[in-house]
Amino acid sequence: MTAAAVGLGVSAGTPAGARPVAAPAAAAPAPVVTRAALDPALVAGRGAKVAFAEQEAENAVTNGTVIGPDRTAYTLPAEASGRKAVTLAPGRHVEFTLPASANAITVRYSIPDAPGGGGITAPLDVAVNGKKRSTMTLTSQYSWLYNQYPFSNDPGAGLLHPDWWITECSCVPAATTPAPAIEKPFRASHFYDEQRLLLGRTYRAGDTVRLTVPAGSRAVPTTVDLLDSELVGLPHFEPLAANVLAFGADPTGRRDAADAIDKAIAFARRTHLKVYIPPGTYRVDRHIVVDDVTIVGAGNWYTRIKGREVALDKPAADGSVHTGVGFYGKDAADGGSRNVHLSGFAIEGDVRSRIDTDQVNGIGGALSDSTIEGLHISHTKVGMWFDGPLKNLRISDNIIVDQIADAINFHTGVTDSRVSHTFVRNSGDDGLAMWSEKTANARNTFDHNTVQTPVLANGIAIYGGTDNTVSDNLVADPVREGSALHVGSRFGAEPFAGRLNLTGNTTVRSGTYELNWNIGLGALWIFALDRSIDGADIQVTGNNFLDSTYNAIMLVSDWAVKDQYVIKGVHFKDIKVDGTGTSVLSARAAGGATFENVDARNVGAVGVNNCGSFNFPATGSEFSLTDLGGNDGDWLAPWLLPNTITCNDRPDVVPPPAPGAW
Repeated sequence: MTAAAVGLGVSAGTPAGARPVAAPAAAAPAPVVTRAALDPALVAGRGAKVAFAEQEAENAVTNGTVIGPDRTAYTLPAEASGRKAVTLAPGRHVEFTLPASANAITVRYSIPDAPGGGGITAPLDVAVNGKKRSTMTLTSQYSWLYNQYPFSNDPGAGLLHPDWWITECSCVPAATTPAPAIEKPFRASHFYDEQRLLLGRTYRAGDTVRLTVPAGSRAVPTTVDLLDSELVGLPHFEPLAANVLAFGADPTGRRDAADAIDKAIAFARRTHLKVYIPPGTYRVDRHIVVDDVTIVGAGNWYTRIKGREVALDKPAADGSVHTGVGFYGKDAADGGSRNVHLSGFAIEGDVRSRIDTDQVNGIGGALSDSTIEGLHISHTKVGMWFDGPLKNLRISDNIIVDQIADAINFHTGVTDSRVSHTFVRNSGDDGLAMWSEKTANARNTFDHNTVQTPVLANGIAIYGGTDNTVSDNLVADPVREGSALHVGSRFGAEPFAGRLNLTGNTTVRSGTYELNWNIGLGALWIFALDRSIDGADIQVTGNNFLDSTYNAIMLVSDWAVKDQYVIKGVHFKDIKVDGTGTSVLSARAAGGATFENVDARNVGAVGVNNCGSFNFPATGSEFSLTDLGGNDGDWLAPWLLPNTITCNDRPDVVPPPAPGAW
């Protein structure tokens, strides 16, 4: 390979960030900038640092219709950030005022599915300062799931599991005579998607961005949830690197670039160089296997690795029936990969249905002593799924949106690893998870991340493991069957051991409806299903639980094991609870916890709903509370201590006021 191949670059033309700024527009209403639809002052120092400013459509100028608030699953407002959005008929618009200079926007939206499923496309006009700038082509091909887990793309499908109990009839349909009539489509969900657009020039604070549904659009209604605006910098250039163009990669996306990227990786490893992927769209329809290599893009707005999901001729050994775009370390059973560094590009998949055996994740395999930063991942099954054992993985400054399942999962024996300043929105399962199946995860940290609107399950979930930490995260708007923060002895996880720290996190509009139990959960949900949670020191310190739909905190064991498993060793300190639909604490297990400096206000029901294990012995509930002092707001009254039975299985919900400064 010649020296020219090593240093080959692509002219980026005049970069978006360097063009002349436009003249200021006429005076517009002051923009309302939020974080997870909250006043940023309420979450200062928590969550991911991001380059964009978030503006909710309901706070913008519109002649459309504001929908919500609503926290009922399977509705458009429930899945919207802040539980509100704006619907637009053809000819209607929503207009945002830029809060700072910007040359790029992201629009989160929903448009209807095709009558038979599969999605539609529809236009959305973008005008800046009254002048049309572009037309986005919206799609619903990656949204609209139906039915029971693992869901269907067919709105007309019958029940996937007629032998499961469902709340809609409070019955098992297959065992019920006469059979209940189940409305179709059944349990529509996962309504939203998002799209990014470079505006081609830089606009100033005070300029306006108007989104209009053009006349004749068949996307009725078009729903706009929010707009993120951003000033994107110049494309990054690596002059001394194995440039994939020199190995035949097509930056237009017409020809498959996978083989060319493989050749660039092989050359870079021999010559101890980085691999550089310049601006462009590169089609990759399979896994790129990475080991001992650094791959750098021009920035995730400029370098796009885009692939189709491909059906395999026969199932793979791991059960996959499809492959698709992804960067994978070697399997842990084969020694795994190490010294892999990925940065500065986008991965855009083509996953439209959930098949749990499929390896169609953005990043996968086992990556030790590695880093992943500055990626944008969309439309894969899981953004990053790691099967250990592996160690010392650092993940930072990424954006992961619109997943069919999790955003990031540390699965099996992941140790001494960290996820920080990563932004997650619209995951189809847990946003961030540590799952200690068969081998414990240990000494890992999820720190300063933002997780918004997980459609199913939890914002951040820890399933077993030793000495792990969840700190300074912001989690908002889980939709159903999950919580903002979850500590679960379930899914075959190894026991909790050592210390689990849940420190300095903020949750908002959390604590969802659990479909199978027909009860409300807590913003923090601790669940003993497979075994007791009693072998770890669980420290819940400095967290703020804001506007919880039901309880702020729930500790529970499943009915079938309520007399077998307990929850102990949990310590709450320096907590602020601002608004609960029901109680501060719902105890539905045997065991106990301590409370110190837990302050609460705007509590909708009795401060402690203490059902214990529902046995109600003469000595009181099987769950005991220890007051270590400083618990303000009259939620932990002396008469509740240590184990007064105050059990209401399904208390009435009193919607709390919006949270404010303490």
